Amino acid sequence: MPRIVEVDPERLPRWVENFGRRHGGEQRSVKDGVLRLEAPDGSVAEIPTWCGDAGGTVPRNRPASVDDLLAWSDPPCRMGLVLVRRGGYAVGLGEGDRLVRHHCGTRYVQSRTAAGGWSQQRFARRRGNQADALVGSVVTRAHDILGEVTLDAFVVGGDKSLVRQVLDDSRLAQLAALPRRELYDLPDPRLVVLQKALRRGRAVRITLADP
Repeated sequence: MPRIVEVDPERLPRWVENFGRRHGGEQRSVKDGVLRLEAPDGSVAEIPTWCGDAGGTVPRNRPASVDDLLAWSDPPCRMGLVLVRRGGYAVGLGEGDRLVRHHCGTRYVQSRTAAGGWSQQRFARRRGNQADALVGSVVTRAHDILGEVTLDAFVVGGDKSLVRQVLDDSRLAQLAALPRRELYDLPDPRLVVLQKALRRGRAVRITLADP
């Protein structure tokens, strides 16, 4: 069954070299912004450009040299990052592989309860108010850190529903329109998680299929 591996863009030339060594060589072809490596043993690796066709100009030629591979895998330079879960949030601005601005905060949103009746309704209202406060804090911080910056791409992660509410705010319309990478498997946002999100946001996503 195909699986996805994430490779730092600077490591892609070595990864391709190792793929060929492990599988007896590789033949390259390109279609719709995806570099396809086919090995004699039947193994296949598909390597898209960061944004695919949605990113604008897509390379059409097969990357032949190390420089070609680095150009192929080159991620967007300036990325905005917004991570949010019930326990907190993190907002950052990445330039290359560095976080140049960031803010991490905590906001408590209660988990669901099995209770019924009026208690359930009061709980639902309180939980909704807590979620609204969390979303408001994230939107404010995202606007402060990213609102006046020209970005190339956007990385989101955490709770899909909360992320959707954040992006529904009109103040972040310019972020919602950017090429996006989604990381919904991240834990509660902290600085170390935000740094990991930047690294994964820049990574080359390779789909591997073994015979």
